Amino acid sequence: MRVVLQRVLSASVSIEGEVYSTINEGYLILLGIENEDSKEDIEWLVRKICQLRLFNDEKGVMNLSLVETGREVLVVSQFTLFASSKKGNRPSYIRAARPETAIPLYENFLQSLKQQAPSEVRSGVFGADMKVKLLNDGPVTLLLDSKVRE
Repeated sequence: MRVVLQRVLSASVSIEGEVYSTINEGYLILLGIENEDSKEDIEWLVRKICQLRLFNDEKGVMNLSLVETGREVLVVSQFTLFASSKKGNRPSYIRAARPETAIPLYENFLQSLKQQAPSEVRSGVFGADMKVKLLNDGPVTLLLDSKVRE
C-alpha cells in the first residue's frame, strides 16, 4: 500500500458536482492498493498515520500526532499511485489491485483507521470520478509505503 499524506487546513471530495465529504484541519490521505497488500500492510500504515507527529505544538514545532490532536481525516482511493512510467509515455497500472481485491482492503483500511483515529474519518467513493480540493498546511506532504516502511 502506498499513501500520500497531506496535512491540510481543509479538504473535500466532490462527485458529479456535489460535495460528498469534507473535513477541516487534519490529513488528506490518497491511498493506493496493490495485489500483494494484506491486513499487515493496513495495520502498519494505520498505526504510522495515527502516530506520526506532524501537527504543531504550542511552540510551533511539529510534535503532535493525529491521536493527540483529534484532527479529521479524509481518505481517497487512488490507483495511480502504483503507476509505472518505465516504458514509453503511457503509464501502466498493472501493479494496482483490481477492484475485487482493492475494495475489501480499502474498506478494511477505513474501518481500522476509524477504530484508531480519535476523530472523524471520511472518505470518497472507491472507483468514482472524484474532484479533490485541499488547502495544504505547511505544506506538509509525506509518502508512505507499507513495503518499504520508511
